[in-house]
Amino acid sequence: MKDMHNHILFSIDDGSKDIETSIAMLRNAQESGIDEMILTPHYISNSKYNANNKKKLELLKILKERCAEENINIKLHLGNEVWADEGLPELIKNGEISTMNNSRYVLIEFPLHNEDMRAQQIIFELISHNYVPIIAHPERYDYLKKDPDKVYDYIRLGALLQGNYLSLFGKYGSQAKKTLKYYIKKGYITFFGSDIHRSVDDFKCEKFKKKLYRLVKKDQKLFEDLTEGNITKIINNEEIDRRN
Repeated sequence: MKDMHNHILFSIDDGSKDIETSIAMLRNAQESGIDEMILTPHYISNSKYNANNKKKLELLKILKERCAEENINIKLHLGNEVWADEGLPELIKNGEISTMNNSRYVLIEFPLHNEDMRAQQIIFELISHNYVPIIAHPERYDYLKKDPDKVYDYIRLGALLQGNYLSLFGKYGSQAKKTLKYYIKKGYITFFGSDIHRSVDDFKCEKFKKKLYRLVKKDQKLFEDLTEGNITKIINNEEIDRRN
């Protein structure tokens, strides 16, 4: 299994506070069956979470070296979870934001509690610059819990959706769990991520895979795409087949 949304890169956002925490998290991830990860620290303009790519790559190098010492054999790649705003293509061009492993794919986050009325414009701007926006954890947005099918406005424009698989275990409440199940059944979800921040015991890969296998009605190809194949395509900057 692969993970494409987490906050394991240390001392850079509200995730891992130091390298020891990162190593503990990665060790647990490896024991849970994860063999490849895109690390996605927050990037929020005009906040303290705004490290540029140079800083992120320095920390990633240190973390990879430590992983080798600790016999942690997880392939690590760099990305960002970017707070959605206008002008993101320019931030990518200037080396502030990292796309997912330098691919065309960009992980973006909208406000959880209030709908951003610029959302479609932000998505359109990225797509017009040949990027593919991936919307992080749509099941957590209050306005989408109330009206789940509204997310199709984003899919229609060309955005992809990433669900937090821990939502299926009730981590973000019953409504987020219900919404994610609905999106899976509708075929709206293309990827899953842990979105793990600091806990070293939150990976529930085997339990998640059993839940997902049932939710996709034992469709083996779809199951493999959602747990591994589509993330591999991000990493290799390949085209992803859309189901909607």
